[in-house]
Amino acid sequence: MSYLEEIQVKNLDHLGIVAGLIDEIGIVKIINNKLGIDVREKISAGTVVKSILINGLGFVSRPLYLFSQFFQDKAIEKLLGERIKPDYLNDDKIGRVMDELYKYGLNDIFIEVVLEVIKKFKIDLKYSHLDSTSFHLDGEYKREEDKEKQEEEKIIKERPISIKKGYSRDHRPDLKQCVLDLITSQDGDIPLFVRVGDGNESDKAVFGKVLVEFKKQIKFDSIMVCDSALYGQENLQLIQHLKWITRVPMTIKKAKELVQNIEVEEVKDEDKEKRSDLNLESYTWKEEIVTYGGIKQTWLIVLSEKRQKSDLEKLEKQLSQEEKKSQKFLKEIQSEEFEHPQAARYKLKAINKKLRLLEIKEVELIETYSKKKEKIYKMISLIIKKDEEISRKTEEAGKIILATNLVEENKLEASEILITYKNQQSTERGFRFLKDPLFFTDSFFVEKPERIETMLFLMSLCLLIYNLGQRELRNCLKRVKKGINNQVGKVTLRPTLRWIFQCFQGIHYVILNGVKQIVNLTEEMRFILSLLPASCQRYYL
Repeated sequence: MSYLEEIQVKNLDHLGIVAGLIDEIGIVKIINNKLGIDVREKISAGTVVKSILINGLGFVSRPLYLFSQFFQDKAIEKLLGERIKPDYLNDDKIGRVMDELYKYGLNDIFIEVVLEVIKKFKIDLKYSHLDSTSFHLDGEYKREEDKEKQEEEKIIKERPISIKKGYSRDHRPDLKQCVLDLITSQDGDIPLFVRVGDGNESDKAVFGKVLVEFKKQIKFDSIMVCDSALYGQENLQLIQHLKWITRVPMTIKKAKELVQNIEVEEVKDEDKEKRSDLNLESYTWKEEIVTYGGIKQTWLIVLSEKRQKSDLEKLEKQLSQEEKKSQKFLKEIQSEEFEHPQAARYKLKAINKKLRLLEIKEVELIETYSKKKEKIYKMISLIIKKDEEISRKTEEAGKIILATNLVEENKLEASEILITYKNQQSTERGFRFLKDPLFFTDSFFVEKPERIETMLFLMSLCLLIYNLGQRELRNCLKRVKKGINNQVGKVTLRPTLRWIFQCFQGIHYVILNGVKQIVNLTEEMRFILSLLPASCQRYYL
């Protein structure tokens, strides 16, 4: 046997960190306990799920039918267990496991994983954030009509989702889609609850039900934070026993009146330094006690200087664009010949529907004759500004209203309400991760709605693993008060886990004459590993 034949070199890279986090959470054990282990199988369902999660966080875009190829050059026995071969991970096996997961109940499995993470890693659940996004899909995804015409169902559906057109956050209204509702913790952006819904689902219709279901599953006294889709009389009644913070839509009459008439408070000198420390120096606010939907609540009218400047610039731009548009409309309507006065006024009404800040006003309707000696009508008109609408938008610029039912003895400081709502980006960061083009489900490659739901469940587990690893690393760096270099060589206490993954490229698992070893591990990598859970270290040290 030649020297070269005695060497085996496999890539490990950052995948040991991913595998270690999966082990630390106990995902394989949870899934095997749920789905059971068949001794005749070469690979258990839990290990298959682990392989999918490793593939998903490999940041290599590969469709499912090339899944086994992902592991051809990887240290698969190190990552998944001895005697595990890449061809065990074929599309048939993966498909069967996905179907078993769906049949058992994706929500039940996810909740058990989440509860384990909360307990083991002491996740702070004082605040939780809810939002939704859409995922566009190719294909027909037909379902029988009678299945769609069912009675009102529970929020956790027993039927598959319906893939259909709806409001697209991806700006692809031409494609069918499904909707993902996501609740994350403010502490580390950890996904706590995931629900997949029909493509034409409305946030206003389901957000209240989602929160109620979440509180049944996760029995913690968390304050729920959500955008204005939650704020409606029906939802407020539904969640009246929960604690919440949300934004009030400006379509509500009381909100319009407050924004128009109330003056936000001047910042006292002694408060300026405090607001600066909280990064709120550009904000002013005023509190009001309001009863809406039968619920007593605090409304916080907030003015942001930066947002005000931006809103006024947008208003000026909109006004300029409408002036150009209205000049064309004016020329068009004044040159047109109408058979009846009603036709002229109908045309004017249709034109004004296209304008928001300006209006074309009828001055005079002249009766005259055409070249063919037929009686016609011509309209003389002029452009006027809608001063009341412009004034309203100017007054509203930079202002939002935040509402909470935490009043009296449970009352929150105004600054805490604002900071907490600003952290609503927690879910947005999760959506950006799930839609990243490097992520393994950038485009869906499964054909059944059940598989779509299962894939989103697996994607959400990837998000949980990624954010948990990032949280643990950042918390440890903060504790030891020592940073690491980021992409531009600056020391940071808040690196992204993706950067850490990049730092670990080039780590190999080598077997030389039967001796196994990890090569290319630097001192900086060893330091990073010392900050991660022990399960991650075992793959390298």
